[in-house]
Amino acid sequence: MEWQKIKNAEQLLACGQADARAKVLELTDRVLAKLDQRVFLKNMIRRDGSKLCIGQQVYDLADYERVYAFTSGKAGNHMARAFEDILGDDLTLGVTIIKLRDEEDVYRKTEVFVGGHPLPNEEGIRGCQRMIELCEQMGPKDLLLIGLSGGCSALMGYPSKGLTLEDLQDATDVMLKAGMWVMDINDIRGHLSQTARGRLGQHVHGAKILCFELWDATGVAMDDYAKPVPIMGTPVGYDTVTFEDIKKIIHTYGIEEKLPPRVADYLLNYDPAEETPQSLPNDVDYYIVGTLPDSCKAAEDAAADMGVPCHVLTTYTEGESRDFGAFLASVAREIERTGRPFAAPCFLISAGETTTKIEDNAAIRGHGGPGQEMCAGFALAAEGLNACLLSIDSEGTDGTTSAAGGICDGTSKARAEALGIDLRRSLAGHASYEALSQTGDTVMTGNTGTNLCDFNVLYVGAKE
Repeated sequence: MEWQKIKNAEQLLACGQADARAKVLELTDRVLAKLDQRVFLKNMIRRDGSKLCIGQQVYDLADYERVYAFTSGKAGNHMARAFEDILGDDLTLGVTIIKLRDEEDVYRKTEVFVGGHPLPNEEGIRGCQRMIELCEQMGPKDLLLIGLSGGCSALMGYPSKGLTLEDLQDATDVMLKAGMWVMDINDIRGHLSQTARGRLGQHVHGAKILCFELWDATGVAMDDYAKPVPIMGTPVGYDTVTFEDIKKIIHTYGIEEKLPPRVADYLLNYDPAEETPQSLPNDVDYYIVGTLPDSCKAAEDAAADMGVPCHVLTTYTEGESRDFGAFLASVAREIERTGRPFAAPCFLISAGETTTKIEDNAAIRGHGGPGQEMCAGFALAAEGLNACLLSIDSEGTDGTTSAAGGICDGTSKARAEALGIDLRRSLAGHASYEALSQTGDTVMTGNTGTNLCDFNVLYVGAKE
C-alpha cells in the first residue's frame, strides 16, 4: 500500500510478526490520514465567495478590514496551512508557534516560530510577543482566527510577571516527572504564562474572534463540530481555574518544595491582581474540532474496510505506561487462549494519555516516551503470542524523542535478547527509545496534523 503518514513502515515490516504488524500499521496510517487538521478544517469551514460557512453560521469577510490567523500546538503547522488555504489573499497576516517544522511546510503569509515542548523556549516567547503586538493593533473591523491544539500550553509559555524562562522550564520539568494529570499541569502552566487562560485576549480590543480547538483530553466528546459551544480556558477565553484552585493542586501532589522558589511564591502567595480573566472579555465563537473518541471512531471505520473485527477498549486510558502495556498483553493472552472477551482475529483500540513517573533524574539512562515504554512493557509480557501492539502520540513525537512511539509483538523480547538488550533494564533507566531503535521497533511519522493524545492499537491474530 502507499503509506501516507508512517514514514518507516517498510522497515517495521521487515522484522517480527509481519502479518500482525501490517494490519496494525495499515489501520494506524488510515486513522492518522483521516484526522489531519488541514483536511478537517477545510471541510468544516466552507468558502462561498467572501463568506465563511460553518454549519448554520456565516461570517462575511467583506465585513472586515483585516483578517489575522494565529495557531499554536503540535497540529499548529497543519492548522496554519488550512487557514492559508481557506482565506487565500484575504489573510492579512498569520503567526504560528509550533513544535517542529517539516520540510513540506510552506507558508505564504504566516510568520513561524518554533517553540519548545515540553519545556518552553525563547523562540516561543518571541512568538507570543508577536501575537500580543498584533492583538494590540486590532479593532472592531478586524477578524482573528485562532487554531489551538495540544502542546500550546508549553509552546506559548511566556513567563508571568517576575518569573524567568528558566523558572518556567524547571517548574514544567518538576510537574512532568511527578506523574501529574496533564490537565492539572496545564492549569498550573496557564497561571504562569502571559498569553494563556484569557490573557492574550486581554490585548484584543473589539475584534471578532473565531477559535478552533483540537481538544486533547479525556472526558470530552462531540456529536456536531459545526456548532459553537461555550468557550473553555483558551488564550482568548476566560479561566474557570483560580489561584486558590492552583494551591490545592500543588498541595495534592506535594510539590511545594520541588517547584522553583519564585514559582512557588508566585502561585502560593499570589497577587489577586495577577488572576487570570474570570469572564469573557471578547466576542468569541468557539468551536471544538476534534476529541479523543474521534481516533477510535476512525479506527472502527478503517477496520471495517479491512474486514477485521474491531473493539474500542477505552477512550479514558490513563496510568503508568508500562503497566498498561503489560495489561494489554494479558488481554491478548486471554483472547488467544479462551476467546474472551473477544474472538481472534481482532483489533482492540484505546485512546487517552498514560504517563511515566520518574522518581529520580539520576535513574535516567536514555530517552523515551509513554508510547515506547508501553510497548516495551507489552513485549516483556507478550512473548510467544501472535499479537502486536502499536502505541504512539498521535501528533508524531513521543516524550523526548523524534519517534511517534513504538510497535512490539510476540517476538520483540526474544529479538531484543538476541541483540544483548535487556528490556527491563531499559525501562528502569527510561531508555526505551534506545532499546526499540536497535530492534527496529520505533514508529516514525513526523508531524501528523493532529493531536488527540495517545493512540493504541492491539491486534490479536488467530492462534498458530
